[in-house]
Amino acid sequence: MQKFDVCIIGAGLGGLQCAKLLGRKGASVLLVDRKRSLQDSIHTTGIFVRRTLEDFDLPEDCLGPPVRHVVLYSPRGRALKLESPHDEFRVGRMGELYQRFLDEAIEAGVEWSPRTRYVGFEVESDSSSIVHLETNGLTRSIEARFIIGADGAQSHVARDLGLDANQEGIVGVEDVFHNVPVNGPPSFHCFLDPKLAPGYIAWVVDDGTETHIGVGGYAKHFDPVAALEKFRLSLQDTIDLSQARRTERRGGRIPVGGVLRRIGNTRGLLVGDAAGAVSPLTAGGLDPCMRLSGLAADVITRFLSTGDDAELAAYSGEGFRSRFVSRIWMRRAISGIRQPLLLEAGCAVLRLPVFKQLAWHVFFGRGSFPDVAKPDADNLAAEKALTY
Repeated sequence: MQKFDVCIIGAGLGGLQCAKLLGRKGASVLLVDRKRSLQDSIHTTGIFVRRTLEDFDLPEDCLGPPVRHVVLYSPRGRALKLESPHDEFRVGRMGELYQRFLDEAIEAGVEWSPRTRYVGFEVESDSSSIVHLETNGLTRSIEARFIIGADGAQSHVARDLGLDANQEGIVGVEDVFHNVPVNGPPSFHCFLDPKLAPGYIAWVVDDGTETHIGVGGYAKHFDPVAALEKFRLSLQDTIDLSQARRTERRGGRIPVGGVLRRIGNTRGLLVGDAAGAVSPLTAGGLDPCMRLSGLAADVITRFLSTGDDAELAAYSGEGFRSRFVSRIWMRRAISGIRQPLLLEAGCAVLRLPVFKQLAWHVFFGRGSFPDVAKPDADNLAAEKALTY
């Protein structure tokens, strides 16, 4: 039976980042994912905010052009235009980015097992677990000192480890197009309409190379696919899709209840969406994912080195939740808005100068996630050395 220090279930951004960092720190890591290729079935639009772009050395050729403009539309279509002097957003070419992270993880010594399904685990001893996997219909088991659940908002690893599970979430679906004529500078268009996208937004992200058109909201209040079609048709007078080529349809569940309280124990821990590491207000999850994965790698490395359970105490969701109390309450307020007129009035207030600054801060502020794992000089130097 193969033995590993760490078995990571799920090769999204969180699992890949954690695997890469652990491999570079000398841990033996098995990374598994159900997909044959990481470019299949991508769930996220892939919007990276300025803080992430500044703190992490992401490969330039896996990022779209910078976006500085945001336009917020009320239910009646009244626009609030916001502009930043900085390059605030870049849309990641996520399939290419995942593959790059995987290549770097493999170069760091990580063993990669695609088309592999997590079946479950059982306790082997105080210091190890037996993880059961299925690859191409064949079952196998490996021994691991630690398990990482990077398997999404509805994590099976969280269930088996006895950790918390996401209870509140929205669902989103979007189409990605190429060959769409650009009208104006690269922009992020957000449409607030509780009938179309209850509890969240509809969006058009056009960075000049790709155009993402999507909707998101609480699943019990709308049909995402039908809403996307309705939204796309409503845009036909403003966006020319006659020569456009749809390259992908993406969709998935997004947890918006905040970081979970119990995200780790002596057997394993959770990262990314599995840990609820998504902004309750904006539903942005890439920056929290990167930072929490960095913290997880540091904590696990110390734990593996010392065998001291106390090292795991730093990985607790309680401290994170206290930083997001206001956003959690704002999420609850937004979830209760069902009337377009009420939202229309709120948008009118946001157009007032003092409140426009609040909207500017929501989109362009730097409070995405606490600085729990800002990359140290060694990590940044290693990432730069491995950048293609």
